[in-house]
Amino acid sequence: MNKILKLKKRSEFLVVRDKGIRSAAPGLVLQVLERKDGNSLRVGFTASKKVGISVQRNRAKRRLRALVDKIFPQNAKGSRDYVLIARSGTLVRAFSQLENDLVHLLKRTQSWQT
Repeated sequence: MNKILKLKKRSEFLVVRDKGIRSAAPGLVLQVLERKDGNSLRVGFTASKKVGISVQRNRAKRRLRALVDKIFPQNAKGSRDYVLIARSGTLVRAFSQLENDLVHLLKRTQSWQT
C-alpha cells in the first residue's frame, strides 16, 4: 500500500500540468507526472468555475477524493504525482461510472499497478 500525500502548492500543480501526461474521460481529467524520489504518491484535486458555483465545485472535489480513497491505495503506482480535474460530468455521472473512468485513465497513463 502506497502512502498518499497531498499536492497543495500551485507550483506543484503547474509542474504536473507542464511536464506530465494528460488523459481525459467524460467524468474527469487525470494528469500524471512520474518522480524519481521515494515510493509515495501525491494527489491534488481541482475544479474550475466551469464546473459550477462553489458548492458544486466542492461537491465535485469530494467525489474525486472518495474515488482516490477507494482506488488508489491498492491500484495506483507510487513515485508519481496525480492531479484529478473535475469536469461538469463529475457531478452528474454515477459513482460507478466515475470509478470506471478513473481505472481507464490510470491504465491509459500506465499508472495502474498490477
